Amino acid sequence: MRYPLTPMPLYPYFKMRILITGAQGQLGHALQQALSGEDLILKDLPEFDLTQSDSESQIVAVRPSVILHVGAYTNVDGAEREPDRAMAVNVKGTMFVARAAATLNARLIYLSTDYVFDGTKSTPYREEDVPHPINVYGQSKREGEIASLTGCPNTLVVRTAWLYGHAGNNFVKTIMRLAGEKPFLEVVGDQRGCPTNADDLALALKDLLTSDLRGICHVTNRGDCTWHEFAEAIVSLMGLSTPVRPITTEQMGRLARRPPYSVLAPGQLGTVRALLPHWRDALARFMRHAPRLASTPN
Repeated sequence: MRYPLTPMPLYPYFKMRILITGAQGQLGHALQQALSGEDLILKDLPEFDLTQSDSESQIVAVRPSVILHVGAYTNVDGAEREPDRAMAVNVKGTMFVARAAATLNARLIYLSTDYVFDGTKSTPYREEDVPHPINVYGQSKREGEIASLTGCPNTLVVRTAWLYGHAGNNFVKTIMRLAGEKPFLEVVGDQRGCPTNADDLALALKDLLTSDLRGICHVTNRGDCTWHEFAEAIVSLMGLSTPVRPITTEQMGRLARRPPYSVLAPGQLGTVRALLPHWRDALARFMRHAPRLASTPN
C-alpha cells in the first residue's frame, strides 16, 4: 500500500524584534526594506525625541532584541551654528539609547561617520586609528561612539561615509537637479572619501546585526573619489554634458571644516560578509531609478 508523501515539518522562523531610530531618514527607509521580514519598531520625530529622557523608557517599553540607532543630527554646518543641539541629539540621545539597550540586554548598532577623523592621512583610515574630529558634527559623533560603547556591552559602532539613498535629500539628488538647471556646476575637488549607497549599507547592517562583532567596523562602498569626480559620474550617467568644474574647499566657503581625506578601510566587515560593491556600480544601480526619483517627494 502506498502512502502519500507529506512534507517534512520546517522549523518555525522567529522574527527578530528590531527597533530603528531615525526610521524616516534615508538609511531608515532602506533598513525598512532590507528588514521587511522582521518585527520592526519604527521611531522618529516628533513622537520620539532623542533629547528627551523618555526616549529611554519608550525603548524599554517595547522590548526590542536589536536596536539600530541611525537617528542623528547630521547637518554638518548646522552643528557649528547650534552645537548644543547637535551634542544633545548625538551624545545625550545616544546615552539614553545605550542605557535602554543595556537594560534589555539588546544588541546595539550605532551609526557613525568618517568625520571622526581629521583627514591628515593619505592612506585609508583603519578601525583602530585614533579619531581626531575637526568640526562639531564629528566631535558629537565621536562622543556618541564612546557613549554607545561604554553604555552597552553588546555594541557595534558602524562608521560610514557620503551616504545617499532614495528617501530624503542628498548629494546625488542635488547634482541630478542642478545638472538639468545650470549651464555648469562647481564642485569641491580637494576632499576624498567613499560614496555609499544606503541600500548596500542596509544589507550590510542586516548581516552585522546577527554577527558577534563588537567595537568598531567601517562600512562603505568600495573605491574612493573626490566630490568633483562623484558629480562627474552622476552627470555622465544622466547622459548630460553639463561641465563640472573643480573648486577648492576654501572657495566653497562652508562654515564647518571638512577632512580633506576620509577614506575608510573596511577591515572587520570582511570577516562577516563580502565587501560592498564599488561605488561606481552602486551609483549606476541607483541612477537607474532616476526618472522615478524625480517625481518622488523628498
